[in-house]
Amino acid sequence: MRKRPLNTATLASALFVTFAWAEEPTTYTAEQITQMTAEAEAGDAEQQFQLAECYDYGNGVPNDDARAVMWYRRAAEQGNPMAQCNLGVMYDEGEGVPEDNEEAVKWYRMAAEQGDIDAQFNLALMYDHGEGTPEDNRAAMLWYREAAEKGDSNAQLNLGIMFDLGEGVEEDDSQAVQWYLKAAEQGEYKAQYNLGLMYDFGEGVEIDDIQAATWYRMAAEQGDPDAQNNLGCMYLNGEGIPQDIILAYAWTALATVGNNENAVSNLKHIQSRMNEQQLEQAKELALKIQARITASKIEAEPATGK
Repeated sequence: MRKRPLNTATLASALFVTFAWAEEPTTYTAEQITQMTAEAEAGDAEQQFQLAECYDYGNGVPNDDARAVMWYRRAAEQGNPMAQCNLGVMYDEGEGVPEDNEEAVKWYRMAAEQGDIDAQFNLALMYDHGEGTPEDNRAAMLWYREAAEKGDSNAQLNLGIMFDLGEGVEEDDSQAVQWYLKAAEQGEYKAQYNLGLMYDFGEGVEIDDIQAATWYRMAAEQGDPDAQNNLGCMYLNGEGIPQDIILAYAWTALATVGNNENAVSNLKHIQSRMNEQQLEQAKELALKIQARITASKIEAEPATGK
């Protein structure tokens, strides 16, 4: 059987975001670090921020979270929004300073109010989970929307969930579909899975097994066990895709590796309908699919900030 309702753990699993490098970060030489330090000490906020990141990531200097905090703070106090956001993360994660969610919220808010998309997402999460501030679904929704409208896929996903569940906003499946689609098109696998559910069960859209199978497959190819289980069910029943018991077994087997509870019973049911030759083919196929997924993840690993 397919997994329903929506996997609400998506909210909790969204990662805190700091400044993400648009390209591979420059590796600084000792001479460049010396020049950067001189300019930072002279009060240049941009150089203070850059120097903080160098200490944060051990780029050209040994990693030193305390020094990173010092330089983030100097830049943040001059109004640099990226420094404010990253200083918030340092407090959030207890790096270079004692963990302090209230301080994290303070710095996230300063950056968010300047339009920093990462800070807006992080602040939304703090409201969503009641960390450093009272839980407030309405405030979380508003900050998710700010980041979502600027194209942040994590915010689009979480905003979709809030519309889906009616948290902080009136339940609206069509709006949920809209935001899931925006995130799914950016490759957000949980949004792809959730969008598959919406088509599967006709929530916010007409039931469409072909679309459901398409989105489940996209998420399944990224390793999502819930999507793998549901895709296996669709192959077993020939819903939206040609019936294929070997593919049904392969995808469901992968879902069991990901600890999908429904997949365990589903796999036993599928296996009971197979002969030995089919079972051997299915097991080999599952290994090939897993290898493909693993290789794809390694190839797609981004260079980011924290």
